[in-house]
Amino acid sequence: MKTHTQVCTRCVMDTSVPDIVFDAQGVCNCCTQFLARSKDVIHQNTTSKQAELAAFVAKVKAAGKGKPYDCIVGVSGGVDSSWVLVQVIKHGLRPLAVHMDNGWDSELATNNIANLVKALNVDLYTYIIDDGEYKLLMQAFLDSDVIDVELLYDNATLGVNYQLAIKHGVNYILAGTNQATEGMNMPPSWNWLKYDKKNIKAVAKQFGGVRIDSFPIISTLEYIRYRIVNGIKWISFLDMMPYNKFNALDELSKNFGYTPYPYKHYESIFTRFYQGYILPNKFGVDKRRLHLSTLIISGQMTREQALAGLHGIAYTSEAELESDKQYFMKRMDWSQEDLTRYIRRPGKPHELYGTEKPVWDMFERNYLRWTNLLGRTAR
Repeated sequence: MKTHTQVCTRCVMDTSVPDIVFDAQGVCNCCTQFLARSKDVIHQNTTSKQAELAAFVAKVKAAGKGKPYDCIVGVSGGVDSSWVLVQVIKHGLRPLAVHMDNGWDSELATNNIANLVKALNVDLYTYIIDDGEYKLLMQAFLDSDVIDVELLYDNATLGVNYQLAIKHGVNYILAGTNQATEGMNMPPSWNWLKYDKKNIKAVAKQFGGVRIDSFPIISTLEYIRYRIVNGIKWISFLDMMPYNKFNALDELSKNFGYTPYPYKHYESIFTRFYQGYILPNKFGVDKRRLHLSTLIISGQMTREQALAGLHGIAYTSEAELESDKQYFMKRMDWSQEDLTRYIRRPGKPHELYGTEKPVWDMFERNYLRWTNLLGRTAR
């Protein structure tokens, strides 16, 4: 029996998203909620943005006085983090650029980062996870059949940034996270809590008894300590300024020898294969819909352009997909039969292996309550 697929009439989110709801005009709750939550950031008055940015930069400079760096900027080689680094230097800040190397960087990403830090004269710290350890952790996550294999990279990146902030006495981590290109909420079933140390350790133990040594793992409680006790602030720096991805790409290309990627987060070979092949074929998830829908609602792309971008596979060609498939199998010591069996197995929930999510949910509820209370008291 063929299931009817409904696509939002305003963005391109569709019924592949669990619990999506459409109004009488066919507009989905995903983009409606995004607009309600982010309109003040995306469409904020330019003068207000400039004043907010100037005040914030002054605060960062004051906090970093007398220190070698006044902020940490994580760089992946992608456009968002690259543009943050450019803007940080433009506004007179003194960043330490930080890159987390899990062994899957594309040559293009490596070149983009090298060109950028050289042109900007920025110190770069690269944290390299032991290749054998990371491979075993990836194998454990693939054997567990959970959806968010990228939890490993994302958790390690967060851990490295916070650890270096502590080491250098830095109060601010300025990130490429932003509302304009990634502000639409990720459907809960499409990824997992990025601070779930318990989940990572449980999967590692159950599938291969993997020992964690060089992996800079971070937990929910450690995040809370960094944020509240140590006072380290994770700031979406691009939300403080008008940000158009395509304008940024143009300037990065002209001034820094930057070469763009066909889709968001494709600076990593594994991420490219994960988003372009594993997610659609094993889990029925096409993250292009989320990324393109965000660009539609933030006014950086038309719906027609987004629909055109969804045609075909999430690769520039079948040949590139086949190349990545062969690379993945060689790196993981998999055969074609291993890959086929993995794709055919049903996915399993992260909760099956243990999770810190109840702790995270409790923190979020209480933190919001405290924040609201302080706001009312101040008024």
